[in-house]
Amino acid sequence: MDYKLSLNVRCPLDLLEVCPSYAQTPIVEISALNNIRLLIKDETNRMGLGSFKALGGIYAVAKFLLEQWQEENGSELPVRRLTDLEVRGWSNKFTFVCASAGNHGIAVAKGAELFNANSRVHIADSVPASFAQRLTALGAVVIRSGETYEESMFVAMNDNSNGEILLADSSWTGYYHLPMLVMEGYTVIAEEMRQVFLLNDSWPTHVFLQAGVGGLAASMAFEIRKNWKKQPKIIVVEPDAAPCLFESHKLRRTTTVSGPISSMGRLDCKEPSLIAFNILKELADDFVCVSDDDALTAVNFLAQNELATTPSGAAGLAAILSNAKLDIAIPDNSICLVIATEGSIYANEFSGPKPD
Repeated sequence: MDYKLSLNVRCPLDLLEVCPSYAQTPIVEISALNNIRLLIKDETNRMGLGSFKALGGIYAVAKFLLEQWQEENGSELPVRRLTDLEVRGWSNKFTFVCASAGNHGIAVAKGAELFNANSRVHIADSVPASFAQRLTALGAVVIRSGETYEESMFVAMNDNSNGEILLADSSWTGYYHLPMLVMEGYTVIAEEMRQVFLLNDSWPTHVFLQAGVGGLAASMAFEIRKNWKKQPKIIVVEPDAAPCLFESHKLRRTTTVSGPISSMGRLDCKEPSLIAFNILKELADDFVCVSDDDALTAVNFLAQNELATTPSGAAGLAAILSNAKLDIAIPDNSICLVIATEGSIYANEFSGPKPD
């Protein structure tokens, strides 16, 4: 590897201690399913933004500003001073750029808004107007860039003529630091769960982690293997229309895949994050793919249990419900954990392409 992997959950936790909107999200247990216990980490209202990605984008913006202040001024800036008038005036010279058709853009825009920086989000022509409106409400400049997410990402990567900062949630050769900060923010989810399981001494036997480029799955796997008292099987779940980690794992190298548009919009990614792949190829036990129909079945199952999410948010559960078809061994009395990664803000938009 041409980078040093460094994820420290204490760093985002320290920052979140001064964030008034931060609170641990719940773990809920829903009705027994085929003689197993089913636990859901409910991220559907994380920090009022409706997605786990709030932890990554907001933290990465804040951490970048703290690092930049120290580089420019030769002194460390306490986290609590990020909202001082002097610091907010200084922060306003920075513009964060990303491509998104989902929750990462919202998180980056919110982070920029909180600390008086600027944001510019590139979205594909297919992205619903409602999402563009949410971004605009957070102060982001929204630019339609191409027909697909990949095209908008290409534009974002080259949108730096005035020193803009690309804040992507994926990584590739030569681009590591900021996506690693995004992933470091996500580790908070695993630490919150560890605290609960340590208290009740009821650890999951299986953890199902949905993946697009793989940032969430990799950060969860890293933190679980590093700090959990009892180790579960870790299963990575992707859409069968975008099996980039599944295929990369088979080849033992990152690879780009092709496929139709999936209703699992935030997971419909054709190329994995390099950092995420390097973590998951070592720490995950299995990689599986679920269909759009499988994901919709999982959405409906959760809705019947009063948890509203999308096909992307329910993808981990889809693998459990389809375990026989996918040849996943789940013995009786297992404790299976999934993460409902987002609320139902896209509930009426499943048909459109929405990769993130």
